[in-house]
Amino acid sequence: MTLTVAFLDALRDMFDPESVYLGKAERLAYGYDNSRRHALPEAVVQVTTHEMAVALVRLCRAHCVPLVARGRGSNTTGATVPVAGGVVASFERMNRILRIDPDNRLAVVEPGVINGDLQTALAAHGFFWPPDPTSAPWCSVGGNLACNAGGPRTVKYGSPRENTLGLRAVAGSGEDFRCGTRTSKGSTGYDLTRLLIGSEGTLALITEATLKLVPKPTALRTLRATYANVEAAARAVARVMAQPVTPCAVEFMDATALKLARSHAGDDVPEAGAMLMLEVDGEPDAINAAVAAVLWAARGDGLLELRAAADAREARSLWAARKALSPAQRTLSVHKINEDVVVPVSRLPELVTAIEKLAIRHRLPIVSFGHAGNGNLHVNLLPRDEAELDRSEACLRELFEQVVALEGTLSGEHGIGLAKRDFMPLALGSHTLDLMHGIKQVFDPDGILNPGKLLPCENAGKRVTE
Repeated sequence: MTLTVAFLDALRDMFDPESVYLGKAERLAYGYDNSRRHALPEAVVQVTTHEMAVALVRLCRAHCVPLVARGRGSNTTGATVPVAGGVVASFERMNRILRIDPDNRLAVVEPGVINGDLQTALAAHGFFWPPDPTSAPWCSVGGNLACNAGGPRTVKYGSPRENTLGLRAVAGSGEDFRCGTRTSKGSTGYDLTRLLIGSEGTLALITEATLKLVPKPTALRTLRATYANVEAAARAVARVMAQPVTPCAVEFMDATALKLARSHAGDDVPEAGAMLMLEVDGEPDAINAAVAAVLWAARGDGLLELRAAADAREARSLWAARKALSPAQRTLSVHKINEDVVVPVSRLPELVTAIEKLAIRHRLPIVSFGHAGNGNLHVNLLPRDEAELDRSEACLRELFEQVVALEGTLSGEHGIGLAKRDFMPLALGSHTLDLMHGIKQVFDPDGILNPGKLLPCENAGKRVTE
């Protein structure tokens, strides 16, 4: 859409000129995310305070202007691409850690705080915030909350939904509010905090988060297990997760992933049908027993090799395959399609078998890896030419259908955005989707917040059109 003169005049009058970008060159950098999609916003506003966010939402609502919240643009689903034009609200400058409270195991932060910077600040107090996506060195806490982005530690410590106590936010109506608590227990009304987390900026703009902290374990052991095939590895995951000791990471790589990583990193990557990387954390006097329990569960039919790192240097060596995978994939396909599907852990063997069959049926390279302890696999379709790219669409739908048939869901941590919006009816019934539209209407009555994302119907708002 084209912004009116009246709106632009109001924007200039309301905010510092250094906070408002109207030039095309400045706006280009805020029109994309890691999904390779791009749409040019009409304006970008650098939000630095809660009051500024309130004023911006109210101004956009008054002029029927779409408004998209953005962190650092590391999302892979198009969730921050401004497909309806309008204004991008960038929170990169709203990046203060307001409070670290070890006594109450919480921290209060603004949404633009980088995950990795937060972890560094918390480590000085002996704590950490469990969400640790691969993009932690550059992604923001606000972006983690928007997509409920977890990472490897989710298997033991939970996602942002389990590790966020409360929020301050501005609804699409322009009303600001607080939800949640600053206590570890709370049973007062509806849980709006968990509702906003994972809503991808379609309900409200988050301006402050109270995060639940966890004491940092003092001992960590790294284990690597290789297997003859993916089925044997998947069965081992089910055994590991069925015994009392919960690892802090259970990462899976299939044979194609290992082959790719080996071509990039060399002999540090083992040759096998599949591999598990496992980490166990805790206190020194208990760690040996915990490691023994996980090692016992990892053994079984199809096991080729089981190694425990003797020190930090060897641990880094064992992780070499996982670290090499992302750059290796980029050498194979510039059209990589990365979907983070989830099934119950007990159904993981069926999922990996189904993925192998899909690769054969559609004649497509498919690499599978990810957070197997949650049943959360990153299934990467790697089309190398136009013919394979065309076949990817049908393959993707069959993948989602298979996941739902296995009682799984479309996303574990990447979110829905644009990439999976039209597949939502596969995972959720029409009445459930109707309820979601109703919630959207209450929070954002004119549909100005991130229109066209998450919900499958494109007319989620009354007045804003794409």
